[in-house]
Amino acid sequence: MQHIRNFSIIAHIDHGKSTLADRFLELTGTIEKRKMRDQVLDSMELERERGITIKMQPVRMRYKLGGDEYLLHLIDTPGHIDFSYEVSRALTAVEGAVLLVDATQGVQAQTLTTLRSARDLGLVIVPAVSKIDSPLADVEDVVLQVATLLDISPDEVLLCSGRTGAGVEELLQAVIQRVPPPRNAEEVPENASQEKVLGSPVQAGGRPDYFPVKRFPASIGSGGKSVAASRHKSDPRALIFDFQYSDHQGVIVYVRMFEGAAKKGDTLEFSATGRKFNALEVGSFAPTPTPLSEGLFAGSIGYIVTGIKEPGLARVGDTVRAFASKTPPLPGYAEPRPVVWASIYPESQDEFVTLRQALSRLRLSDSSLSYEEESSGMLGRGYRCGFLGMLHLEIVSERLRREFDIGLVITTPTITYEIETKDGKRKTVYSPMQFPDFGDIAQVWEPYVTAQIVIPTEYLGSLMPMLYEHEAAVDSTETFSEGRVIVRVVMPLRELMRNFFDKLKSVSSGYGSVSYQLQELRLADVARLDLLVAEDLVPAFSRIVAKHRAQEEAEAAVEKLYGILPRQMFATKIQGQALGRILSSRTLSAMSKDVTQHMYGGDITRKMKLREKQKKGKARMKASGRVNIPEDVFLKMVKSE
Repeated sequence: MQHIRNFSIIAHIDHGKSTLADRFLELTGTIEKRKMRDQVLDSMELERERGITIKMQPVRMRYKLGGDEYLLHLIDTPGHIDFSYEVSRALTAVEGAVLLVDATQGVQAQTLTTLRSARDLGLVIVPAVSKIDSPLADVEDVVLQVATLLDISPDEVLLCSGRTGAGVEELLQAVIQRVPPPRNAEEVPENASQEKVLGSPVQAGGRPDYFPVKRFPASIGSGGKSVAASRHKSDPRALIFDFQYSDHQGVIVYVRMFEGAAKKGDTLEFSATGRKFNALEVGSFAPTPTPLSEGLFAGSIGYIVTGIKEPGLARVGDTVRAFASKTPPLPGYAEPRPVVWASIYPESQDEFVTLRQALSRLRLSDSSLSYEEESSGMLGRGYRCGFLGMLHLEIVSERLRREFDIGLVITTPTITYEIETKDGKRKTVYSPMQFPDFGDIAQVWEPYVTAQIVIPTEYLGSLMPMLYEHEAAVDSTETFSEGRVIVRVVMPLRELMRNFFDKLKSVSSGYGSVSYQLQELRLADVARLDLLVAEDLVPAFSRIVAKHRAQEEAEAAVEKLYGILPRQMFATKIQGQALGRILSSRTLSAMSKDVTQHMYGGDITRKMKLREKQKKGKARMKASGRVNIPEDVFLKMVKSE
């Protein structure tokens, strides 16, 4: 236990986490240089293509320092705000974190959010500034930013370059010196707080712990026994922080062992469901799954092959323990809360079963994805899916197309609302078509967020009008460093999802960043906007808009549909309806055909009779016919602007 270090790398997106992890793997000899490639821990093709980490990945390394060999467990985490849930699960399984900040960009919004999560868990923070070799690097200023953020001396901030390898070995040694070995609750001082502790024990490198080790509940401890004595004698208990599914091996759970040991052949169970299973294989990631004959012991991180091929039995945050054990489960973490919802339909209903199987398989590797079946008179059967954000939605839809070769139709994303009708009933809705009619609604509540925006000072003037447009109320403004400011705002989640990220990048020339946290529900002044085609409501085009923008949104939606809907055999009226009335209307003229073009000469009454017959025919079509909207029109309408 004294020679084990569990740590993670946390940073804003594109600050060099995966590149730094590559250098760690090279330095420790975990991967031979001839087998090395960029982004080794990013296993998905989509991750490598986009240059971002989507799914966290653990790896086991060995490193000798001062005559002792250390066992290092690293968890590489995503940096985008949509995947904060992935980061929180990784931080639960470690004792320390490398806080990586890009020397060319400085401290960003997601850096602040992730650091707060690490502080709340009591992790030891090892600060580092990356990309120091870049010609655009402002090392001195960024080091000062990090030192100010952590309230430490600038000399304590390490410098490194993942591209050249400069400073990487010093950073790895600092991790060993500063991050403590896995501890039990009894070993954490009672007066430990989550702030910098004056006079705290100094590690081997002569540096203090900036934040004390995570406090585990007393139930995790060894009952006063030494770690060495309890390591193999106590019943095994491990926290599941991730899992995946294999066609041959079934569910494979990623675990952090807190007590006892687990090895191949042990009879274990999931504490939440009581499902019994035999460990078919126990091992670690090096970085590929590698079986361990000695198994996993307290303090280590690895995987257990369960052989279970039934979905829903393995859950993130659950405890793996000895079968029929009386030990209580470990404290887990909250289930992910979907932020946005969107309906996914197959382009052909013949692929509905394939879509169901694909979502089921994807759910086994992405526990934050939720879905339920729904049907639409226009699109047929599909699924209403919950996502952690717009990037999460984009990633899931792209994986469905690539990995399962399914053509998809995705509706406009929406959020969850709480509605009270005039008869006193209250319900939660996450689809515009679930909204009651305008006259039946008494009150509507919507989720709000507190957002942190980090932006250069010179763009503050351009930011304020954008905040007003998105109904954001400025809570505070703080000068973070020379030329940079943190703006904290409170705003509806609905407005945050209305292209807020793209507009922020636009007004700040790409320098602005934002992170957010969900808050309580508040009263909302919103209404459902419907589009009527030939006086028939088209459910797929309905959306929720702010009442003060209903007129603007209705006119824009009608104009867009007017421009892309093919002409019919009869005049087609397109209307935008909200607030109990028609707000906008356009009439698409009918296709014209000269039914008398084949005639020449003769009495004019012959032509008049044919034209009258055509007129009556079009009137009958208009009265009884329906407009068949082509699929490409639907795709253009639901696509986000």
